[in-house]
Formats: sequence, C-alpha cells, structure tokens
Amino acid sequence: MVLSKRITIQTACIFFMLFSCISVFAQQPADFVNPFIGTSNYGAAFPGPIAPRGMASISPFNVAGPQNRPLEKDSQWLSNPYVNENTFLTGFSQVNLSGVGCPELGVLLLMPTTGAVQINHLSYGSTYSNEVAKAAYYSVDIDKYKIKAEFTASKRVGVSKFTFPKGESNVLLNLGLGLTNEEGAMVKVVSPTEIEGMRSVGSFCYNSPEDAYPVYFVAKFSKPAAKFGVWKKPSKYEGAEAQWMTYNGKARMMENTIKTVVGDSIGTYFSYKFDKEETVEVKIGVSYVSIANARENLEKETGNKSFDAVYKETYNEWNEELSKILVEGGSKDDKTIFYTALYHTLIHPNTLNDYNGEYPEIKRSKIGKTEGTRYTVFSLWDTYRNLHQLMSLAYPQQQSDMVKSMLEMYDENGWLPKWELNSTETFTMVGDPASIVIADTYLKGIRDFDVQKAYKAMLKGADQVENNPLRPGLKEYIEKGYLSTNNRGPVSTTQEYNASDYSISLLAKALGKKEDAERFKNRSLSYKKLYDKDLRLLRPRTADGKWYEPFDPVSGANFEENVGFIEGNAWQYAFMVPHDINGLKKLMGGDKAFSAQLQKVFDIKQFDMANEPDIAYPYLFNYIKGEEWKSQELVKKLVKEYFQNKPKGLPGNDDTGTMSAWLVYSMMGIYPISPGDPVYTITTPMFDKVTIKLDPKYYKKESIVIEKEINTDGKINAIQLDGKALNSYFISHEDLVNGKTLKVIQK
Repeated sequence: MVLSKRITIQTACIFFMLFSCISVFAQQPADFVNPFIGTSNYGAAFPGPIAPRGMASISPFNVAGPQNRPLEKDSQWLSNPYVNENTFLTGFSQVNLSGVGCPELGVLLLMPTTGAVQINHLSYGSTYSNEVAKAAYYSVDIDKYKIKAEFTASKRVGVSKFTFPKGESNVLLNLGLGLTNEEGAMVKVVSPTEIEGMRSVGSFCYNSPEDAYPVYFVAKFSKPAAKFGVWKKPSKYEGAEAQWMTYNGKARMMENTIKTVVGDSIGTYFSYKFDKEETVEVKIGVSYVSIANARENLEKETGNKSFDAVYKETYNEWNEELSKILVEGGSKDDKTIFYTALYHTLIHPNTLNDYNGEYPEIKRSKIGKTEGTRYTVFSLWDTYRNLHQLMSLAYPQQQSDMVKSMLEMYDENGWLPKWELNSTETFTMVGDPASIVIADTYLKGIRDFDVQKAYKAMLKGADQVENNPLRPGLKEYIEKGYLSTNNRGPVSTTQEYNASDYSISLLAKALGKKEDAERFKNRSLSYKKLYDKDLRLLRPRTADGKWYEPFDPVSGANFEENVGFIEGNAWQYAFMVPHDINGLKKLMGGDKAFSAQLQKVFDIKQFDMANEPDIAYPYLFNYIKGEEWKSQELVKKLVKEYFQNKPKGLPGNDDTGTMSAWLVYSMMGIYPISPGDPVYTITTPMFDKVTIKLDPKYYKKESIVIEKEINTDGKINAIQLDGKALNSYFISHEDLVNGKTLKVIQK
C-alpha cells in the first residue's frame, strides 16, 4: 500500500513536470509581449491593440482633465494618449502614434457610459481598474458604469466590445477631444447601426498648421440603437448680436437625425435600454483617403467576423512576425522585454494605403495607388541608426517596401523624406537620414528598388545649395566643411551631413561612380575642422572661423537648448562619427587617449541612454584591442538598468522603435555600429541561442544562429563562425547571413 502510494506520487510528479514543460514550450513569442512597457517615463507607447504595421490602433485616453495632472495634455508637453500613472479615463482613441516626441493623432474617442447621455468628457469620464494588455488585445473595467471594455484591431479597423449592465446604456463618439488642439470634424449618423465622418488632424510639433489633414472613419454597431443623436457645442460669442442668440454657446442635442453636422466640438451618441447584461461590438474602419475607403476597409478586413475572430487573426499575425527571431534560455522577464521591444519595432513605419491600395500623395494634390504597401511615419533621425538595419536583417521585404515608399515620396515631393507623417513632410529634426537608410539597405543586398533614382535623389539632397529643405546651410557646409553658429545646432548638424555623405560615398563606390565616391568620402571627414585638440571634443565655430565663446561642453544635457548641438551636448556628440572611428582615434592621440575620453563620457555621467546621438557609444570599446570587455560589461549593465518588465521599462521616448531596436540587437549580441556600413560589432548575447529566420527571397540560408557558450560568466574568449575562429569583434553582414552559427565563447 505504501509502495503503491509512493508510485502514485512519483507518477503525479512526473506528469506535473511534463505538463510544466509542455506549458513552457507552448508559450509563443506573442505571449511574451507586455504592451504596458514604455507607457511611463515618457516612453510614449500605448497599451492598446494594433496589428503589425497597422493603420488603426486603439488606446485608452487618460491624459485629459485636471484629475490627470501633472501628466495632462494641456498643462505640459505630452505626445502620448495614455500615461500609466494616470487614473481618469475619457475614452478610447482609434488612431495613435507610438513612441514619438510630438503630439499628433489620438482622436476619434469612443466611450461607453450608462444612464443619461452626457457630452462633456470631464463629466462622463471615469476611473478604471483591472487593465489587461497583450499583443492584439486590451481590456479594462470602467468603474463609474461597471462596464467591461475590450479591444482588438485588424490592420485598418479597430474593434471594441462593451459589456453593459442592465439598464440605460450609451456609446459616445467624441470628435472634439484629441491629443492636440487641432480642430474641425464632420459626422453623420447613417442608420441606427452606422456612423460616418472625418476628423481633422495634423500640426505635428505644432508646426505647419496649413498641412492639417483629415482622417475618415466609418463605425458599425452590432446592435441597433434604441435612439441616437448628434451633439454640437458651439463657441460663445460676445457683442450685440450675441444678445439675440438664446442658444449662444449652448450645446445642441439633435436627436434621431441623419443630417451631416460639422464643427469643432461635435459627437454622436447611440443609446440602448437593456433588460439584462448585454454586449455591443463597434467596428471602426479608418482611411486617409475617403469615407468610402474607410467603409471598404471595414468590410473587407472584418466584415461579419466576431471580436474573437479578429483578435485570433491579429494575434496569429503578431506571432508569425515575432517568430522571425526565436530566443532560447534567459528568464521570462528577458523574453518579455525582448519580444516587447521587437513588437515595438513592428509598429512604425506603418501602413498608409487602404485595402484597395489607395493613399494620399504628399501635398495631397492627388490620390496614389500601390500594389504593395505604402508606408508612413518615417522618424528617420532616430531610425536610421538601427531600426532599418534590423528590418533589413529579419524583415527585408518590409524594408524594401519602405525604401520604395521613400522613393515615391521623392517623386511626389521632389525630396527624400526627412520626418514624414501620413503624407505630410514635417521636416522635423536635422540631417539627411534617408540617404543613409537607402545606402545601408542596398549594401545589405536588398536591391529590388530603383537604385539609380535613389542615387539621383540622394545627390539632389547633398548638392543643391539653394532652397534645400533637407540640408539647410549646405552652401556653408560645402565651402567650409562645417556649419557655423549662424545655423541651428551647427556641430551636430555637420556630423549628420558627414554621416549621410559617407553613406553616399559607399553607394557611389558600389555603383562604380568613383569620382563621387571620393568626393563624398572627403566631405564626410570634415568634422575634423570642429575638433578642439585641447578639449578633445567637437566645438562650434563662428562664421569667421573662430571658436565660439563662451563654450560649456556640458550645456545641452537633458534636451536643454544650446548653441552647438541638437538634443545633446559636446560629450554626447563627441564620438558620433561612426564612419571614421579610426580617424577620430588618431585625432585624439591614439587608442589610449580615445579610450580615456570615451570612458570619461560614462564616468562624468554624460552618457544619455534616452537619446540617439550616443546610443552606440557602449560598443565603441570594441575598436580598442584588449578593451572589448568594457563593451560587454557596459551593454549588459545598461540593459539591466534601463530596460525592464514594467511600465517605466524604457529609458525614455521609444522614438518609433529606435530604443527598442537597440535592446533587440543588444540582447542578440550584435549591433550595426556604423549606419551605412554593412557591418555588425559583437558582444555577449543575453540568450543561450538566438535563431534569426532569413527571407529566401533575399538570403541564401534559412537562418543564422547566434549561440553563447559559457564556462564562467566572464569576458568573451573566442568568437567562431561555423566553427572557424573569427579574429575580430566585427563581422560583415554578408558573412553573417551566409553563415550558419555565430558562437560567442566566454572564459
């Protein structure tokens, strides 16, 4: 009897262990995504659902109203519709941006309520609880009304499901409230189950207000409303005429009307009276072309599909995309921060074209049409450094379509994009980053685009001295080799032009254009004219060539405005010449002086993990023989300190996936150290095994595996490619993708 019991217990233990193993293996990459990461610490991510590269997205909107201060949209600069610390919800926006530094979109706010209809968001807003967020799904309980709200999305359609208690219930669609102060909307109730309309958006970073544009929508409800209506809250007028206006400044409630209503503060309500708990599903298709296209997007993508069916499809799509990189080993938190970062890199650039291929061309003078994907949201000052390189490696078809989208923008606008958003060129930030991305893509073997057109576009941006929106001050740069203090951020902008010129020289060489290759290579080295050998830093010069005085190398930290640099200071830009690190070493007096100055950036706490100019610095010790271990230690330390499985688990603004791309590369153990150069530098992988699936359309091998072999948790002792010693901490893209296994061996 005792023996029998013991066998039963042992059997139970074995079954438990087997079940545990099966559960672990059953967990898919998409299951590790935690969309709450980056929703605090100004990460500017949102926790709601979106499909990979989706046009539509849903975010809880909790940045309006004094209840949310200090992180409230009108009392400080906020570029996100949701902040994890906030507690007061005023709806769910249907189009949003992820990880950007300026407010835009965050409109079409859907909000379920109960009782009498209220139209002021400060009155109908509510606290909330029990938030759940995962890939393709978000849910929350709305405390005031005891409503459970659930959300998912297809590429161009947001799908909401509201579970109402017994009694009077409403679904409000507020077109007045939004993340920015852009105004203007139109709405029409088509039937008791359908609404159509548009909302004006634009003025990114509050510039170019004349370039505001419409986002069109169609909303369909699963249950017909018992009653419906439109509201309009007009402005209040003063003066003699106003005395005759008994309705001056008062909200107008227009019940059961199907007329078109236009205005600034307008919205609709659909009301129900339920005898028991009921659910209502709302599908909202969006388009930047027309209401008809929004309706077609809705019908073609979601049709009569249930909420659960849409969720399952989008979850599977996420899982397929995230499975392009499979990791083994590491903790659950490691996998969570890794796959959430990869998830964030697959949001922007996102889809602009409708289901039928139509999209608004830049300047919106006509409607274009594509057979592939027209991408938008090119935050290139950020993403040229690592995100596009990641796309070229793991998602080359997407990267190819992104380059084709850039070339279409050149056809439409006469210039390559700088910071393009929904077919509006914002010309935000500095430099000429599209040239770097295109050259990098071509040199990685992705060549199914018109490279001659691309090269012509790159030369225009690099050589046209008059009326050049990509490179202000180009005439001075060409004549002197640098921008003087007559220009904004002259040192860092010179460095950006240098980086673009270097990439142009690489592409020119690959295309057999020897004279251009030499010319642009020489231009790329002109940063040396701004090098102050006494400070061992780059320093601004005045128009007459003298050093700018007074000069404080620390001024500019924490995004403070300063004379020499854009979003940074002399320390944070000191090594931002990735294309000529060996030249910079020589300038500084050799390896020892270079290493000391690089170490000083970290010692005096001038390294900024939250900003782009210096994010490659931890890897630069790989250029100094015998000091590569410093890169290994630094990268590991920074990952642990700044990237965590919690809302504040990003170092700051994700910059449309750039910070997340840094994390993905860092955990894999490689990094694209010099944008434009098809080369990676190597450090310690943070997983036992990383398998990167390769697209057979672009690469010969099925996959490349990065393995870590540990004897002790120490420094890298050897690096092997397919069993052969790699006597370097650098590997070319060609060697990597044509290999089978990159093994990193620690002592």
